[in-house]
Amino acid sequence: MSLITTQGLTISHGADPVLRDIDLDIAEGEIVTVIGPNGSGKSTLVRAILGILAPSAGIIRRKKGLRIGYVPQKLAIDATLPITVRRFLSLPTRISDDVARQALTRTGVQGLEDRQMAALSGGQLQRVLLSRALLSQPDILILDEPTQGLDHPGIAAFYTLIEEVRKDTGCAVLLVSHDLHVVMRASDRVVCLNGHICCQGTPGMVQSAPEYHALFGVSEGGALAIYEHHHDHTHDHIHGEGCTHD
Repeated sequence: MSLITTQGLTISHGADPVLRDIDLDIAEGEIVTVIGPNGSGKSTLVRAILGILAPSAGIIRRKKGLRIGYVPQKLAIDATLPITVRRFLSLPTRISDDVARQALTRTGVQGLEDRQMAALSGGQLQRVLLSRALLSQPDILILDEPTQGLDHPGIAAFYTLIEEVRKDTGCAVLLVSHDLHVVMRASDRVVCLNGHICCQGTPGMVQSAPEYHALFGVSEGGALAIYEHHHDHTHDHIHGEGCTHD
């Protein structure tokens, strides 16, 4: 069953379209990763799906009663504002100590309840944000470049955690990322975006698409050569459209 569907979605800033004719379907339980260069409209797509931006044209359909958990690209926290992890998890809805403890344990940051949010490392902060996003028992997690600023081990560990969360909860995942070599291992389907959808399909098929190579200039022996085809899902088709650098 589809959780979110867009048809002909176009988002404009003034007279200039940032996104045009986006047809996207996200099914229950799948991990879909959106990749593209800076300025390609990735975050704009996320904001439209979240309902923050209104379409200039086209439609967005969400499953009735859809629960969304959102992890932003970054969270600016004033270092002078005293707020602990425990208190943050109870915003805006108060939760019990047991629920908070379980949420932090699930994402591997148990014991941080009394730590100040401003004192967390980048990796700890992203896991706390993920803990909070999971409190609503979402049907889909939406993450906008959640590993920005993390080192390579931290990036790999975070994506492994996302796969574990999907396995444990059954939620779908829509992920915006620039970590090409990692998303090719962690995704069921990859969408290449550059103002429009250039190509989409399984990681193995996208890595061989000429539209992908035109966009990122990745050779067969480059970052994608480490991709291991260990996902067995039905999204084995690929749709392509000419794609060049803006």
